Amino acid sequence: MNYKISVTDEYERLVEMFIRHGLEFSFDEPLPTDLVKCWKAENDRGNLLSGCVLATRGGEYIIDGIATEPEYRKEKIAGTLLLLAVDEARKRGGKAVYLVAKAPGFFRKHGFQRIEASSVSDLFDCCSCPQFNRSCYPEVMKLEL
Repeated sequence: MNYKISVTDEYERLVEMFIRHGLEFSFDEPLPTDLVKCWKAENDRGNLLSGCVLATRGGEYIIDGIATEPEYRKEKIAGTLLLLAVDEARKRGGKAVYLVAKAPGFFRKHGFQRIEASSVSDLFDCCSCPQFNRSCYPEVMKLEL
């Protein structure tokens, strides 16, 4: 499979992908978020295969979204994008990276560990969501850098 990974400013295109893959995402994010860097993986026809967004919220680095089209998940593209984001946070002096995982096994393979959602309520508003632990069971995770 041929694909190219690059930095992108196509944030809206990535968000459309995240929403399509069932990530709760909104352009009207209630918590202040600053984009740091976005990456995309495209095939030679320009089709978006995967994307990842690194942002800061509350002074901490977060993975604000990451997804891969199902037919390309065995290519390990998301793992490559996640490593790029973690490396970027490290280069910028970050001490940790946080995320909310609907696929926690993937993130555990990359060193992330589960933490209590209430310990980072200023980073994620999962606890206040009416779906939290009723129909949605994400794990809040952290990677020490």
